[in-house]
Amino acid sequence: MQNKTVLICGIGIAGPALAFWLRRAGFAPTLVERAPALRSGGYVIDFWGLGYDLAARMGLLEDIDRVGYHMRELRMVDGAGQRIAGFGTAVFGELTGGRYITLGRSDLSRLIFEKVQGSSEVVFGDEVVRLHEQPDWVDVEFGSGARRRFDLVVGADGLHSAVRRLAFGSQDRFEKNLGYVVAAFEVRGYRPRDEEVYVVHGEPGRQLARFALHEDRTLFLFVFAAPPGMRVGGLSLDEQKAVLRRQFADDGWESLAILDALDGAADLYFDRVSQIVVDKWSRGRIALVGDAAFCISLLGGQGAALAITSAYVLAGELAKARGFHDAAFARYEALLRPYIAAKQRGAERFAGFFAPKTRLGLSLRKYAIKSFRIPAVARYLIGSDIVDRLLLPDYDFAAAA
Repeated sequence: MQNKTVLICGIGIAGPALAFWLRRAGFAPTLVERAPALRSGGYVIDFWGLGYDLAARMGLLEDIDRVGYHMRELRMVDGAGQRIAGFGTAVFGELTGGRYITLGRSDLSRLIFEKVQGSSEVVFGDEVVRLHEQPDWVDVEFGSGARRRFDLVVGADGLHSAVRRLAFGSQDRFEKNLGYVVAAFEVRGYRPRDEEVYVVHGEPGRQLARFALHEDRTLFLFVFAAPPGMRVGGLSLDEQKAVLRRQFADDGWESLAILDALDGAADLYFDRVSQIVVDKWSRGRIALVGDAAFCISLLGGQGAALAITSAYVLAGELAKARGFHDAAFARYEALLRPYIAAKQRGAERFAGFFAPKTRLGLSLRKYAIKSFRIPAVARYLIGSDIVDRLLLPDYDFAAAA
């Protein structure tokens, strides 16, 4: 076995999933995360497809079902809170063969991490600041001042990947801004509360939604079209809140109550909606996985499932090649790139669906959502984006160990 030590940067979803499969194949992964602990809060995701199948192989489905939500309805409401459109989510269950659930992204990350905790080295509160690739290893410098050698380095550190910046170039070379901003936070005790219903109110260029979580918590999700030249990165928490107040204060429905709840929020997810398009997912002994390699955008859905899928394929190809990284990295990319490119195209089409910029666009969305109540129409409109057509290899990880 060649190249057994692998540094994985990022403890989100792709990183722990990669560590899980690498351990199965006899590699020695080390996970490093800039945050001092696992992240919590954030937003909920719809989880289905190949990622769901791989979660089953990882023994996660019972726990996913326990912490997740079986959403019954997506409900569009007007400024007075009256239902104007919606559909039951059984159609997604039909399209995915029942392999569909909604859950917190941080919950999924925690469940995967628990599968590798104790069997892989884990470092919180540190980050990679320099990478020096040598013919037979990579010298890694950490923010703490530590220096170590690893056979391979993998960036699993998301949309704003530090590994990608250090090894491939600045983010502006690879980021495709889709023109929207997304924000999310959660509070306890908010009323009204609709169990297993995703409630959405839209105005031109903006959408505000809420979803009831376990333990009397409610998640709020803001999406809006970013004005030209708007600064998104580097804002303080107070500045982020001020942006949301300016955007949503006059939107009716529950906007004022939600913005009042925002005042007490100590944690707010706030970022632009972007895709990452990198011409090559590896460079020498350094590779990218998940959003660091190919973020399809938060609004595109399936980001978590694609992170798990890419981690499985990267680990599987390294196992199959017995650690010879050149062949493994090339095969990993050849298998996944056409599939990911199709997902990115679908996500770009779908982004405008979240926050149509005109009244006409809102009306067209309303009628499209109403049509989802007819299963045949739903299959025609979204079936190609929901159903995964990729056949994953069945790797023999034990044979490589």
